[in-house]
Amino acid sequence: MAAVQAIKQFRLRELAAVLDASPEATTRPKVPNPFLPRKNPESGRWAPPKYSRRRQAELIKHARASNTLHLLPPGPKLGVQQLATAASVQSATGPSALVSEEAWARGVEWEGELKEKAEPSAEIGSRLYAQRWRMFKGHKWERTREAREEERRKAMQYMQKRIVGFKESYRRKMPNPASIPRPTNYTKLPF
Repeated sequence: MAAVQAIKQFRLRELAAVLDASPEATTRPKVPNPFLPRKNPESGRWAPPKYSRRRQAELIKHARASNTLHLLPPGPKLGVQQLATAASVQSATGPSALVSEEAWARGVEWEGELKEKAEPSAEIGSRLYAQRWRMFKGHKWERTREAREEERRKAMQYMQKRIVGFKESYRRKMPNPASIPRPTNYTKLPF
């Protein structure tokens, strides 16, 4: 019930001037979209949207909970296609019992054009790297991991041969216990 009340308050606040002028009008009145920025025709400056994206998201949550999503205007948080599907679902199921044909639930034409950006990788689910040339910086160990793994793979591929070669050189470099000890150039393990 609180969700319907939130949508009703939103609609009454935004449609107050239209409802006062013609409470029983049959045409769809034009109302400025409060979810989009507007350009002032006199000064030429842009004004921000009346409702922040956080408040838009809250209204959308309330509308989904009360099955009144078709009553909201399109915006960055709710696209035109989503509204069209919500309106078709609403028309198929019929008007809800909570929202009858009251003045605040009338059809309205929202002024303003919503420009939706096409994100190339959004359809595969990766919106984080959409329209980016390369991955974020990350940690150094993450950036150099592939090269290290490739080196490790090559080393493991020829490991038996390397072990045999090391054991042979180790035996050759071992001093003879019967001879006079002299300094050796014994090296450490190669891996």
